[in-house]
Amino acid sequence: MNPLPIVDRQLATTGESLPQQADLEAWVAAVLARFPKETRHEVTIRFVDAEEGRALNHDYRGHDKTTNVLSFPFEGPPGMALPLLGDLVLCHPVVAHEAREQTKRLQDHYAHLVVHGMLHLLGYDHIEDAEADEMETLECEILTQLSIADPYRQATNGQARQDQSKGMGRNDE
Repeated sequence: MNPLPIVDRQLATTGESLPQQADLEAWVAAVLARFPKETRHEVTIRFVDAEEGRALNHDYRGHDKTTNVLSFPFEGPPGMALPLLGDLVLCHPVVAHEAREQTKRLQDHYAHLVVHGMLHLLGYDHIEDAEADEMETLECEILTQLSIADPYRQATNGQARQDQSKGMGRNDE
């Protein structure tokens, strides 16, 4: 069984309706519950404005634009086991815009992005279609346990599942 998650919640934006500490801990715990042998359980989740989000995306990914979530896995010194998973950075203006555009509850969209980012910290990716399908399936299973609808099936205006996944950075992260 996993130890309780430790979440360092950092606010670097004045956005409204940001997830609370208890929400973040519940979402992180739901992900870690799927990985009972995982010993890393500490994560920093930072909420930023568009300026910081764009700068981080440019500096670390080479993309001069904002994005919804960035994942920075912790890479410790060789031979030293630490409980740190890494950092997630969520850009509040992007997340809020996407939630409105996709007609999703803001908290549900945040939950999805935290789950998505946590899976990246655990080594999942979505560069190849097979990887993306596996990651999306796992995301949806975790979100279902949190009573959150499949975010890829909540397509609006006739958008298909693949169109929705573009917002998650399929082939872009």
